Amino acid sequence: MNTSPICPHSDSTFDVVPGRIDPLARALGALMLFGVAFITVTCILVQFLRTDLNWFTTAMSIYVIGPYGPWVRASLYAPAPGIAALGIGWYRSLNRESRSVFPLALFIAAAVGLCILASYTTDTGSKPVTLHGAIHQWATFGTFVCITTAALVQSWRVRSDPRWRFRFIPAITVAAVAVVYFWIYALVKPIPRGIGEKVVIGLVLLWLWRAAWWLVVGPAITDGESVRRDQQE
Repeated sequence: MNTSPICPHSDSTFDVVPGRIDPLARALGALMLFGVAFITVTCILVQFLRTDLNWFTTAMSIYVIGPYGPWVRASLYAPAPGIAALGIGWYRSLNRESRSVFPLALFIAAAVGLCILASYTTDTGSKPVTLHGAIHQWATFGTFVCITTAALVQSWRVRSDPRWRFRFIPAITVAAVAVVYFWIYALVKPIPRGIGEKVVIGLVLLWLWRAAWWLVVGPAITDGESVRRDQQE
């Protein structure tokens, strides 16, 4: 009889037990948690501090210009090391059959793109009129494409590792919603630029936070327990 809400094939003989935690993967996850916390707190605070801007229609990139701008720019850089670290951490944590360099490469590309968009200030108009504005716009688009795709692919790879399979549904759900909403926001122009972008950012940060936290706490079961469970099935 299945008595575990975590593993569909668990019974009293094979209870879910804490798995081995890779110290390096745990540290990489913690680095991502710091980056997510920094950008989240900073971006929320400036919504209240910048009373001259309409949070509903103003994109986050505009907050780099003016008061508290250096803090906002720093917060855009903050998650970049953690995003690359997250890709490495998940590559290390999954078994050989579940590993893929594709999401790892996408995470690294997203980290690079994030640094580029943070380095080049956006134009204040609806369309870029300067070189730095154009670079910022394309870097932003590329970063969103890479990070949402990486989240979706990485979530899909989780399903084939017995130690991490129980994270598949919560991971793929948030990743799929982020991908779908991002493309709706990118293609459907009537969505206000400010709130539309912030919802995408929120979904991405939610996935990154959960994926990083899972690395910190480790898998549900050990390698030996995985083999015994597979034999039982």
